[in-house]
Amino acid sequence: MHTNLRVGIIKNWIINYVNKMPKKASALIVGVSGGVDSAVVSTICAMTKIETITLSMPIRQIKSQDNLSKLHCKWLKKKFKNIKYYNIDLNNTFATFEKSLGNHNSEHAFANSRARLRMTTLYQVAASNNGIVVGTGKVEDFGVGFYTKYGDGGVDISPIGDCTKTQIWEIAKFLKINDKIINAPPTDGLWSDGRNDEDQLGMTYQDLEDAMINPNSKNYKKYKKIRDYNLHKMTEIPVCKFK
Repeated sequence: MHTNLRVGIIKNWIINYVNKMPKKASALIVGVSGGVDSAVVSTICAMTKIETITLSMPIRQIKSQDNLSKLHCKWLKKKFKNIKYYNIDLNNTFATFEKSLGNHNSEHAFANSRARLRMTTLYQVAASNNGIVVGTGKVEDFGVGFYTKYGDGGVDISPIGDCTKTQIWEIAKFLKINDKIINAPPTDGLWSDGRNDEDQLGMTYQDLEDAMINPNSKNYKKYKKIRDYNLHKMTEIPVCKFK
């Protein structure tokens, strides 16, 4: 499928979803991390001409990531008239939360808490503006559960959920998103040591895409192990039912 057609389908899908809502949303709310996924989603949201509210939400963010987030939001604001941009600094909020937990100080848990704090912020802004939260998850994220449960996985719509990372990079180039964002190592921005997606997954996105469709791939067992471990995120919440 040509990239131009793919972008058009996503844009129209968002518009149609909003128009069919029982109570039509007035705004699209997008968290912009400085990565290519959120850059693509926020740009296509802006293209719908629906008011699009972008948020950068630094929590002990590595400066280069935070700078890319702000760079993209300022580019959007200059390019589109329907963009509103807010920088919501969550450092103090997170520090208070962290301090209150005492000995419950798992680094991995705190990484997930950052994502959940951002989700809470997005929904606060959405509720205050009659908006919906637009997700930035892609095929690989849903394929292996590479997202935080009730964090970046907590959204109202997922417009690029059927796009691979490779397709996202192609869309980003088509939309003329800044090369610094396109070429930056993919990262969820949740770790103080700056680890990127490939560090966490143990393979590149290209290898992961191959493993997801090719059982003979050298990385298939690794992909299957990650997926099996995270299946709890992708299935319905277990309910104890009475006969």
